[in-house]
Amino acid sequence: MINPNFFFRTKLLLCFLAFSVVLQSCSSDDNRINNPNVNPISFSVNLNTNLPEYSQLQFPGNSVYVSGVGIRGIFVINTGAGIRAWEATDPNHVPNSCSTMTLNGTEATCPCEENTYTLFTGQDTAQELPYTLIEYRVAENGNLINVSY
Repeated sequence: MINPNFFFRTKLLLCFLAFSVVLQSCSSDDNRINNPNVNPISFSVNLNTNLPEYSQLQFPGNSVYVSGVGIRGIFVINTGAGIRAWEATDPNHVPNSCSTMTLNGTEATCPCEENTYTLFTGQDTAQELPYTLIEYRVAENGNLINVSY
């Protein structure tokens, strides 16, 4: 006969393992923490999609540049599956006079080395660079989009 404590211990071990996996998979800040080139600063900004400068965010595939927040501004995109926001400085070198990227539709390009990133995933289009774009937190409430770090 199997000891009843065996089932209890097995269930407890499985729950612990599942909880550990969930905790490890929830770490979305690794890219920001481990990037030696860019140190994001705290900010919070509200974007009202009823205003003309942000109204295009109501439609999938559209993006905007917002200056004056983050390190060099932020790019915000409606991916069709939600809103995402990214730092506008190239994550693959230290911020300098040419590291502010330019927005070209759904891509951002750094004029220093011509590094190009997609705003849908934050990855460089060649998928060769060590760091992806630094993503910021986004909360949507009706026509308001809050972006923060």
